[in-house]
Amino acid sequence: MKSGRGLGRAFGWLWGAYGTSALGTWLAFGAFPLIAVRVLHAGPAEVAALSSAGAAVGAAVAVPLGPWVEFRRKRPVLIAMDLVRCGALLTIPAAYALGALSFVQLLLVSVVVAAADITFRAASGAYLKTLLPPGDLLAANARFESTAWTTTIIGPPLGGAAIGLLGPVVTVVADAVSYLLSALGLRAIGGGEARPGGEPRPGGRGSGARLRPADLVAGWRYILADPTLRPLFLNAAAFNGLLMAIEPLLAVLMLGRLGFTPWQYGLAFAAPSLGGLLGSRLARPLVARYGRHRVLMLSGRLRALWPLGLAFLGPGTGGLLLVMGVELGIIFSCGVFNPVSATLRLERTRTDRVTRVLSAWTVTTKATTALLTAVWGVLGALLGPRTAIGLAGLLLLSTPLLLPRRTAGVPAEPAPAHA
Repeated sequence: MKSGRGLGRAFGWLWGAYGTSALGTWLAFGAFPLIAVRVLHAGPAEVAALSSAGAAVGAAVAVPLGPWVEFRRKRPVLIAMDLVRCGALLTIPAAYALGALSFVQLLLVSVVVAAADITFRAASGAYLKTLLPPGDLLAANARFESTAWTTTIIGPPLGGAAIGLLGPVVTVVADAVSYLLSALGLRAIGGGEARPGGEPRPGGRGSGARLRPADLVAGWRYILADPTLRPLFLNAAAFNGLLMAIEPLLAVLMLGRLGFTPWQYGLAFAAPSLGGLLGSRLARPLVARYGRHRVLMLSGRLRALWPLGLAFLGPGTGGLLLVMGVELGIIFSCGVFNPVSATLRLERTRTDRVTRVLSAWTVTTKATTALLTAVWGVLGALLGPRTAIGLAGLLLLSTPLLLPRRTAGVPAEPAPAHA
């Protein structure tokens, strides 16, 4: 596999910026709920609202940002989103130092950060497609995936230690600084970036034109019209939503009824992240040997088989090993699947639609996750967490049916707008 240097200096800075901000995010993992509980004495309902409402409202705010970003240079947008996240997060330690921190402020910051996250991801995908030739996209996405799992392994233990020693507000500062460093890395890329021509618009309107209502749904229209993207999109929404809906119930089951300690709970999810690192490293050679479609289908099916095992979780060492084994299987399969899926998504999307498609994709998966998490919270209260987890596991077994039966060829790019 090529090194970061082999993909060019610009990609090296982009990759470094991604890794820095990802590490900062994982260092601050769980900081907001801890601040809400320990500093603001929030109850369970408020903590749940902080997690779900913040993400849901942030996703709604991000809807018009996708088409707005589409017709602008992407690197300045990436830098701006990093600075927005940095500034929003720094208001928390500032308010805490002044004794003015409130739950409403936490909620507002979570909304701003969520909207900026979605916009950054969409713009970075579009920027990556213009930065590298198509043949290098899988290698680049595999490195992003590998970095994501590496920071998942390293970040939470370090962040947990920092929280224990210095408190959760300090890790929020670390997260803010990571976004500042990411912005500096993106700025270091240098060089010019062509202004996106975008699609020809009636009346000769250019990239600074006012958004049309049709622009807000252009990403969803493009996805649903494409025979490969449509099933991949539906699979992503269903799989991610159901898998994330299990997590709160699993926490209740493990930390409550089964009596696992917090460090055991953390270990059960941190250690298996090594599987994601391994899977992402294998994605490219597997595709080279067996073909993209076969690897996509097999890894997509494998990742859906494991979650049902969580319904049989018991106490003690055996239960801990069961969770770790199941999570290892899920994460390894996702480590292979995710970069292949991300590359296919970029290849199938025209350059003048990438930002809107990725925005629509992320908004939908986040909204679906929030909805299914709420529904499974109710089911967990009615049926018990174990039964609700088993029901989600059974439904996850059907998600591979949504995967594309075949992957069509790459669509032709449109002629430049001035042609």
